[in-house]
Amino acid sequence: MLQAEIDYRQERKTGYRIKAAKFTLRPSFEDIDFTASRSISKAQIKELYSLQWLNEGRPILLVGQTGVGKTFLAQAIGLHACACGKSVLYMTVTTWLENIALARSSGTYLRYRDKIAKPDVLILDDMGMRKLLSTEAQDLCEILEERSIGKSTVFTTQLPLSHWSEVIGDPVIADAIRDRLEHAALVIQITGESYRGVKARKLASKEGQLKIVAFGFASDPIRWSPTGEIGRSSTRKSCNARRKLSSVPSNAS
Repeated sequence: MLQAEIDYRQERKTGYRIKAAKFTLRPSFEDIDFTASRSISKAQIKELYSLQWLNEGRPILLVGQTGVGKTFLAQAIGLHACACGKSVLYMTVTTWLENIALARSSGTYLRYRDKIAKPDVLILDDMGMRKLLSTEAQDLCEILEERSIGKSTVFTTQLPLSHWSEVIGDPVIADAIRDRLEHAALVIQITGESYRGVKARKLASKEGQLKIVAFGFASDPIRWSPTGEIGRSSTRKSCNARRKLSSVPSNAS
């Protein structure tokens, strides 16, 4: 009974952390599809899963073109961190910039900056979607500085770090941001086909298999008995086919 109570309280705390993180997805490392043609390896996933980078206060850069699963992986990292007792906050860079502008206009900027600096893991999705003004770039630089000890910031971006100066208006601040990241960050470059196309093909293939099961085509014809009942052997095959289909794991997008 005591262990059950401990488990219940732990699960409830994890639920609170997940809710506070404001994820848009609920992915897990177990959902990662290694059959997709992408460059990320199981060794890299194992390194992310270990959270050693968080213990060392290292930032993470997930770099790759659209559709390769950067957002999925970033939120899987965050969800795992929540389960391990760490506080997490997820948002897109666009949302962060909007919140900063609102905080400045309402006179609550310092309070908002403290809020952003507090979580163990801060996930900023889609860095580089628009150019940062000098003031915004300075805000980012200050946040990285405040989070440089014992905390980690996770970025997803299509731009390698060497190209961030293209989206940061002030070259001096751009150099400062790059200096804070390039010597400490764990950089994972993800290449490969957009997973949205892969998922669409798998979905089409799955629908085709379901039609085969439903209508008894291909190598598993439905045999009808004189009484109008489905033959027992065919029923068993169909059930086995459905069971295999239902066991297909959900994949990254």
